[in-house]
Amino acid sequence: MIKAKNIFSLVLLVVVFSATSCDFNNDETLEDPNLVKSAILESMQEWYYWNDHLPSAVNVSNYGTNDELLYNLMYLQYDRWSYLTTKEEFEDAFTGQNAGHGFGFGLNEDDELFVSFVYEDSPAGKDGWQRGWQILEINGKPISTYRVEGGYNFNLGESTTGISNTFTFKLPDGTITSRTNTKNNYQANSVLHKEIFEQSGKKIGYWVYNSFKASANISPIKSLEVEETLNYFEAENIDELILDLRYNGGGSVDVAEQIMNALVPISANGELLYTNAFNRDKESLNESYYFEKTKDLDLNRLVVLTSRGSASSSELVINCLRPYMEVVLIGERTYGKPVGSFPLSSFNETLEQSDIELVPITFSIANASGEAEYYDGFPVDIPASDDPSINWGGLEDKKLSSALSYILYGNLNPNTRIRPREDRWQMIDNFSGLQQEFPVY
Repeated sequence: MIKAKNIFSLVLLVVVFSATSCDFNNDETLEDPNLVKSAILESMQEWYYWNDHLPSAVNVSNYGTNDELLYNLMYLQYDRWSYLTTKEEFEDAFTGQNAGHGFGFGLNEDDELFVSFVYEDSPAGKDGWQRGWQILEINGKPISTYRVEGGYNFNLGESTTGISNTFTFKLPDGTITSRTNTKNNYQANSVLHKEIFEQSGKKIGYWVYNSFKASANISPIKSLEVEETLNYFEAENIDELILDLRYNGGGSVDVAEQIMNALVPISANGELLYTNAFNRDKESLNESYYFEKTKDLDLNRLVVLTSRGSASSSELVINCLRPYMEVVLIGERTYGKPVGSFPLSSFNETLEQSDIELVPITFSIANASGEAEYYDGFPVDIPASDDPSINWGGLEDKKLSSALSYILYGNLNPNTRIRPREDRWQMIDNFSGLQQEFPVY
């Protein structure tokens, strides 16, 4: 079985593909930069999903940097995601080991800027920041001065420890406070909020899930945080579930499977979950995966809250569950990433030796109905705009209130009559590469 999903599956990949395993000195420096560029080109020719669209002749010495080379190899009609990083950065990102302030930004309908989420153990979380705090100034400058064409550039510096920024907030009670916050290392939590709404004789679970991160050093790959949350909803014997993925840029496919196997109806146990498709040269590696039902959750439908920040594994959950249960989308159209990656340094001695992790698009995923090409994202069933001025669980939140109204009454919340602007800047627009999958400041 091939599970080309993330860094934690590499051991299995190396065994299955019998990749080259030569002895070399990891500390040895490669003096010729063209060796690395050639390794990138060779790896793309072998593994890139669109390798049939690569240039027929490439002189790697014509490119000043590795990133410049990779960009010019990308099939830009579809590919917005291939990137270069290091093995450590990749590993840390997929297990939530971050460096920074540990929060997100979001705009309301009046273009006012708010804290949209906060990681508990981050510097911002330890300072007590909350979703719903309005940001008036950063480093003494009004938010309006950070506007650029197409969005915002907040100039917060690199995501490394020791960098400080000062924020002026207006709190929900109207008071003004300024906080200087210093970036540091922290462990990010994926579950931002969970609770039960009991209305009209129904128990409705509400789960705000921010990224598909696996717990470090756990085999088989899964999230202990997700397991705890699923156990909570199972113990509460919920009748319905609202899964809030509005800021979830993706992550581990293994964790996505963990969630899907818990939420899918028991009638789908053993049925086709999805199929992987590699490039034409690797078609023999294409594989099918099947549901293995876990948990006693008995759900006939799933309500998902979305935005353009809902991408990758978030869309995978939506797409793969749709053939087996009703999946209702409320919010804004999703991002549109129907393809996946796995890192390639373990298959190339030069990349491994140079500590360069090449993560190009390497496969696509189709659900049981064969649906695989949603590059424009998934449209919603019920439009509703985001309101980051409302903390998690607040019934004034248009997305949450629309979901509850739909579940209880089968009709729309009046707030959804105004269709949200799909061109509005969202936080995911400020990130690229590895950081786009886990956007956070």
